[in-house]
Amino acid sequence: MVTVLDSVVQGTGPACEKRNIQLQPEQLDCGAAHLQHPLAIVNPVTATPIFTYSGLTAVAVASVNNYTVVFLGTASGGLLKINLDSTMKVISRRSISVAYGEPVHPIMQFDPSDSTYLYLMTSYQMTRVKVAACSQYSTCRECLAAADAYCGWCTMETRCSLQHECTNFTGTNFWASVSEGVEQCPSMTILEPEINIDKENPALIIQINGTIPNLNGTNISCDYGNNIHTVARVAGDYVNQFIYCSLLPREKYPAFPDDQDHVVVEASLRVNNKNIIRANFTIYDCKRIVTIYPRRACTSCLSARWKCHWCPSAYSCVSNHSQCEDALWMEQKKMDCPRIVPAPLEPMPTGVSRNIMISLANATFPKETALECHFGTDGTFEARWVNSSAVECVHVLLHTSEKSHRFPVNLQLKDKPDRFIDSPEMMTVEVYNCATGSADCSQCLGREDLGHRCLWSEGSSSCRLQTEPPQLPEACPAPEIRKIEPLRGPLEGGTLLTIRGRNLGRRFSDVVGAVRVGAVPCAPLPHRYVVSETVVCQTGEAPEAFSDVVTVNVSREGRSRERFSYVLPVVQSITPLNGPKAGGTRVTIRGSRLDVGSELRVLINSSKQCTDLSRSDSTITCTMPAVELTSAVPVCVQFENKSCASHNITFKYEKNPVISDISPKKSQISGGRIITLEGRGFGLVQNVSMAVRGIGREHTPAPVDFYLNGRLYTDERSALDQELYPEEALPISKFSLGYYADPQFSTAKKEKWIKHHPGEPLTLVIHKEPDSLGLESNEYQVKIGLISCEIQIVSDKVIHCSINESLSSSERQLPVTIQVGKFNYTIAMLHLGGGETAIIVSIVICSILLVLSVVALFVFCTKSRRAERYWQKTLLQMEEMESQIREEIRKGFAELQTDMTDLTKELNRSQGIPFLEYKHFVTRTFFPKCSSLYEECYILPSQQLSSQLGSQVQETHPLLVGEWKIPENCRPNMEEGISLFSTLLNNKHFLIVFVHALEQQKDFAVRDRCNLASLLTIALHGKLEYYTSIMKDLLVDLIDASASKNPKLMLRRTESVVEKMLTNWMSICMYSYLRETVGEPFFLLICAIKQQINKGSIDAITGKARYTLNEEWLLRENIEAKPRNLNVSFQGCGMDSLSVRAMDTDTLSQVKEKILEAFCKNVPYSQWPRVEDVDLEWFATSTDSYILRDLDDTSVVEDGRKKLNTLAHYKIPEGASLAMSLTDKKDTTLSRVKDLDTEKYFHLVLPTDESVEHKKSHRQSHRKKVLPEIYLTRLLSTKGTLQKFLDDLFKAILSIRDDKPPVAVKYFFDFLEEQAEKRGITDPDTLHIWKTNSLPLRFWVNILKNPQFVFDIDKTDHIDACLSVIAQAFIDACSLSDLQLGKDSPTNKLLYAKEIPEYRKIVQRYYKQIHDMPPLSEQEMNAHLAEESRKYRNEFNTNVAMAEIYKYAKRYRPQIVAALDANPTTKRTQLQHKFEQVIALMEDNIYESCSEA
Repeated sequence: MVTVLDSVVQGTGPACEKRNIQLQPEQLDCGAAHLQHPLAIVNPVTATPIFTYSGLTAVAVASVNNYTVVFLGTASGGLLKINLDSTMKVISRRSISVAYGEPVHPIMQFDPSDSTYLYLMTSYQMTRVKVAACSQYSTCRECLAAADAYCGWCTMETRCSLQHECTNFTGTNFWASVSEGVEQCPSMTILEPEINIDKENPALIIQINGTIPNLNGTNISCDYGNNIHTVARVAGDYVNQFIYCSLLPREKYPAFPDDQDHVVVEASLRVNNKNIIRANFTIYDCKRIVTIYPRRACTSCLSARWKCHWCPSAYSCVSNHSQCEDALWMEQKKMDCPRIVPAPLEPMPTGVSRNIMISLANATFPKETALECHFGTDGTFEARWVNSSAVECVHVLLHTSEKSHRFPVNLQLKDKPDRFIDSPEMMTVEVYNCATGSADCSQCLGREDLGHRCLWSEGSSSCRLQTEPPQLPEACPAPEIRKIEPLRGPLEGGTLLTIRGRNLGRRFSDVVGAVRVGAVPCAPLPHRYVVSETVVCQTGEAPEAFSDVVTVNVSREGRSRERFSYVLPVVQSITPLNGPKAGGTRVTIRGSRLDVGSELRVLINSSKQCTDLSRSDSTITCTMPAVELTSAVPVCVQFENKSCASHNITFKYEKNPVISDISPKKSQISGGRIITLEGRGFGLVQNVSMAVRGIGREHTPAPVDFYLNGRLYTDERSALDQELYPEEALPISKFSLGYYADPQFSTAKKEKWIKHHPGEPLTLVIHKEPDSLGLESNEYQVKIGLISCEIQIVSDKVIHCSINESLSSSERQLPVTIQVGKFNYTIAMLHLGGGETAIIVSIVICSILLVLSVVALFVFCTKSRRAERYWQKTLLQMEEMESQIREEIRKGFAELQTDMTDLTKELNRSQGIPFLEYKHFVTRTFFPKCSSLYEECYILPSQQLSSQLGSQVQETHPLLVGEWKIPENCRPNMEEGISLFSTLLNNKHFLIVFVHALEQQKDFAVRDRCNLASLLTIALHGKLEYYTSIMKDLLVDLIDASASKNPKLMLRRTESVVEKMLTNWMSICMYSYLRETVGEPFFLLICAIKQQINKGSIDAITGKARYTLNEEWLLRENIEAKPRNLNVSFQGCGMDSLSVRAMDTDTLSQVKEKILEAFCKNVPYSQWPRVEDVDLEWFATSTDSYILRDLDDTSVVEDGRKKLNTLAHYKIPEGASLAMSLTDKKDTTLSRVKDLDTEKYFHLVLPTDESVEHKKSHRQSHRKKVLPEIYLTRLLSTKGTLQKFLDDLFKAILSIRDDKPPVAVKYFFDFLEEQAEKRGITDPDTLHIWKTNSLPLRFWVNILKNPQFVFDIDKTDHIDACLSVIAQAFIDACSLSDLQLGKDSPTNKLLYAKEIPEYRKIVQRYYKQIHDMPPLSEQEMNAHLAEESRKYRNEFNTNVAMAEIYKYAKRYRPQIVAALDANPTTKRTQLQHKFEQVIALMEDNIYESCSEA
């Protein structure tokens, strides 16, 4: 009962109150989707479902021929047809796919004009489907067995059809329906199906069966094929119809097969020129039996299927006994035939004569009948009658070259060689040859069991015939074991051990109990034993692992040279650990000694086997079977069908991957288009392939099947369908590809020839005909010959491409081809013009060359003397220059040999390394340059230095301030807003949508992205586990975006938020490793570079030095510099006086820097006095002293420029006494020296020496100029001096301490490998580049170039230049691309070109060591991250970071809200409303009342 209630939704109103109705929620849903008023079911109706199926969306019902046919539309785009009988029982079910994944609309109706068609709709199409496809059934039995109510057999048209499609279907028996059953299918029976060929005037009598209309009055005949027809007539009544046909004429009988005595003929009943039913009959000929079976003619005649009789006198088989007086009837037994009684005969040796006795049965021949013994092709021998039932073959001599051969024994009449006495069971005699097939003694003597009398001759090592019985039993040599396999087996035994050799027993009984492995018996297998050569035995169980020889004791003992080992195979792990339940996952089981034994099985859940096994010592690889349920199942590795060798090894079956969509959904008919799959669970997929079924006409969708891990992909709904009705389930493809005509292209003017002049740029305009393929620009490829044409513009109608390089080819014509997938089309030919011009130009050039040759000859003759004089002068200059070059190289070599010793002696900085605190390391790394958020990244207070210089001045940074400074009246709302915003940022869905929304904004620059990433790192520093999970999710999105383009470019630059987050994450995780392992060699390298630079002259203004690693900073002048050891006193840094080494070419500022470095070497640089804060005073005598400055009244002016004062300028001698003191009055005569105007000042080199060379006075002419490239040898000198320190640094970076890499490196490298495997990226180069971009280039190169991030030191521009060269060498070492170096290559790359290959090996070994380490669990990594968070818990002001992140949130508020609304998860959890609450709390405060904060 269904009642309409107005207020039933609320459950109130008079209807509810009066009747006290209490309804369940499911009762309220009735009709809500279709009716204006909901229906409430007061009395629920119960019924038993006729048919159950998941995902039904539409229904249509028809009644046909007393059957009910139900059509059901499904959510997967399928149409089900259910046939129900009168009892509503399902008798058949069919399904077709009509929409490939789109649900069928609920409205589904039959065609009003033709009820045999059904209309159904989906979201994008309407389809008219025929209710039955009867034509698919070719026979009546198939048609009626299909149990389709619409289909029946149209007898007179011999086809399956709908009833109204059959002619005269209203007549009786013209159309057979399903209800009549397959028994009523029309057929005919031939009443005499076997006909003798000798029968006169034969005829066929045919009985009609099944559903056939009355044939009276129709045109009927019998059809025998080959256009042979005979007249037929109808007899009998309508119920029992008979047809009489004349047999086909004798001359038209078909030919008998050579080996048969009969032939089968098909006869069809032809009605109205159409064959409607058919049957077979047989024509036989008894006379052919003698020819077919000559050696058993009588027996075969009497046992034939036909009525045949044997005539002994005529030795013939006849069909009529009247043809022979002494005929043997068919009813008589075939045993009455004269025949040979088979008896076993003793084997006889080859070439030896012997008599053979043959017994006969039913021998009715007189004794005078001459017989012959016939032994196949070896000839005949005389036969002698012994008695009436025995014949002896006399002096039979047979030969064979085989080990043994059986000859047939037959008797034939001597005067009639074609007549044989029957031998129903073929009698044979064995002839053997001792000399063949016996390679050793055991094989020879072992033939005794076969009746072969053979004897072994040890002298000649041959087997021969035994002529007389031996006196003593012969003995064979000891067994010789040549090979055993396998060489290892499990302790439990069961291994099938194969032993090959010689003299391994004469018979199987010899080796029973004779085989042992050490003391363990091995049981031989009789069916695998080969006399003397091979023994296969099953090893017994061993108590412990051991190795010993195999022995075979056959009267004598033979021992193997190889040893068989009993070992214990160990199974350790299985990878991958999970896979889809559909199976197909290729797993690798790792362990040791896994290749032992002869038989291996891998059982899954103790029932199913892992297939396609292959194994080695350490691995077993196999393919997992399919299972029904998702669960973790045990994996059992069985050796020799014994117990499991694996314990606690499990494999988890996950839900099958789901393919939700494919793109594109169209393809050109030539194919080759790349198809992208979308879905989930692809991490379980190891390989994928696709198959397109039934590619037919254009524009017709072709079903597409996908194979994941080699298994056909079906969605869960289809799988359920097959489980419910496996016998009727049809494969339905969820996806399809629309095939369209190949795209059409032409040139702009549709010309076939294009002229082009070589050397000029070429731009092609290609016209494209409109199509529906929706091709992307990267799917086109245009080539001219073999050169690719770069595509610039792609639209629906036009493609522009250009070639900037010169087109040069030996051929004058090049094809212009365009390729889309596998479609390749030549649209035109490019003709390289200019041939005529080239001929003209060649003639002109030849003429000019001829004239020039005449002129040159004249000039040569007139100036030969002048040239000779000039040559003599040049030789003198070259000798002088060569002498200077030799001197410079000799000096460089001496420096290279001595500097290593000197530097090692002077360098002792391993103590007191000035590491920065963690918080300063973080702020310098995260915010390397000034940000838009702050005026300065670091706020350094002015240095107020006391005489003690001991008070350290701390850096300050807004994120390091302990308290969040905001006005008190704004604090409550702001703190609440920041707290709520912090909660949102700790929601993974919000944070990921937040980051993606900001990155999609065009004005959100790279600088903003990096700043946001650093602020997020500070804000989430206390929850590094959560921060890591966010970073991984964002990285997965980045990898997906990169994998579809060029995966090798991923992480190369920092252009996204997640890339900067990765840099920060590496910095946090690697800080401890950097400080404990890499810090010391890195600091020593920096000190070594600084000392090496200071050993030579340095131009204070240009920064160029005598010693450097960077060519651009090399001082290319031969400046003579001498060292000066100065005695300096300075009240500070804990020391009063020191001896300081300087160069006489040093400016006074350079001297001050060296003095400060000597006095403050154990003090952080931030606590050093600055050069401008100290004065340097020279005590020339006890009474005279001078304040030394870079510029004063004594400075020299040269070429209009002031030269900076040096120690040589003041003529300060060796051992001079100097005093340095702090001054309150700074020297303001000059700013930083390197910032001076080079037009007014210089130090060592005049910058414009070369440009004013012609203005030099005569007094400068004595200066010798040398090629500046000669000083490049100093780069090698510096490199050799620093090489040890550089090697130590690279070794520290690229080595694993205590066999354990940094946790972050192992974890992240495993993550990259996992992502590559999920996406099917198998190129090792791609994975190498990912690892290099994430660790060496992202972290180490940043540290190498910026030591001030790690140490409290002064990084000068020159040190920065040297570190750049070292960093470039490190980059080249991590790169995979070969260095293409030549004489013109930059020296920065040439300098370390020799070492790069060795460094690359170190990098690759480092990556491999990390890869081979055991994987790191999530728990271990989270514990490590939690420890890092705890260690630096209160270092940063997260409120300030949150406030700065909020500024971005406020700036892009609409875009963030829109993104939150668009995301289903964030929308469902209403995160956009919480974000609006943050805006409401913060907006007025931060930007109005509290703007000063």
